Amino acid sequence: MRIAAYTLNGKPGIGIVEDAGTNAVVHPLGNAGDTIRAILEAGADALAGLAAQAGDADPLPMSAVALQAPIPRPGKILAIGLNYKAHVEETGREVSPHQIWFNKQRTCITGPYGIIDKPVASDMVDYEGELVAVIGRQCRHVPAKQAHEVIAGYMVGNDVSVRDWQRRTPTMQMGKSFDTHGPTGPWLVTADEIDDPQALQITTYVNGEVRQRASTGEMIHSIADQIAHLTTAFTLEPGDLIFTGTPQGVGVAMDPPQFLKDGDVVRIEISGVGAIENRVKNEVARTMIA
Repeated sequence: MRIAAYTLNGKPGIGIVEDAGTNAVVHPLGNAGDTIRAILEAGADALAGLAAQAGDADPLPMSAVALQAPIPRPGKILAIGLNYKAHVEETGREVSPHQIWFNKQRTCITGPYGIIDKPVASDMVDYEGELVAVIGRQCRHVPAKQAHEVIAGYMVGNDVSVRDWQRRTPTMQMGKSFDTHGPTGPWLVTADEIDDPQALQITTYVNGEVRQRASTGEMIHSIADQIAHLTTAFTLEPGDLIFTGTPQGVGVAMDPPQFLKDGDVVRIEISGVGAIENRVKNEVARTMIA
């Protein structure tokens, strides 16, 4: 299944996407206020039962809805760094014997067609096309051979990075967590739809130009090994997101570096999953105290 979050006339909804091509429609599901994360938290039976609800309401043409981030406020966003050998090489570093992890703050999440802010604080904004794994079951100490049991599905993600802020501290958290710097979507593709998550092609375009193209099979640490590593330390929960690493071709490694600017359009496609496309816009900084 492809499960989408959307708004229709300003009201949120979720639904199953039928035909991800030009004739795509969304079959509305559940009650007003239902979320994909809540369904994941309700357990495997709740997720499996969605298909039976697909005929309960008239389908909506995709053109009638505005797709939103499938998991807009995940409990955790965990991202692995330097997980493709060619990307390690283009940064001038050596492959680490250990997995390198950082957090993205959940307020960075935006939708598959949302705006990416080019913040007033930096001119060094970069793209990173990635496969995102969505956790579907509470889990701890998961062996790699059982990791597939805890994955609800997959999304396309962009680990937008503010390079100068990223380099200021070893944790990289500030440079990875600016608002709007976590586009995800276009929907959640359930794990049963993906035969092998390590055999998908990632392609990133900037203004139509191919910048990144690689197979997820080129990961240094597989998704199963990532989950085994993370759950050695802490519990993963339904709706947690794992950004699984970006391949070579990032803007900072180009000669000269090519950072994102106002008006640029970043499109990321992953075979079998879908595509997201986000326009960069200069941030208008306003003080907000709620």
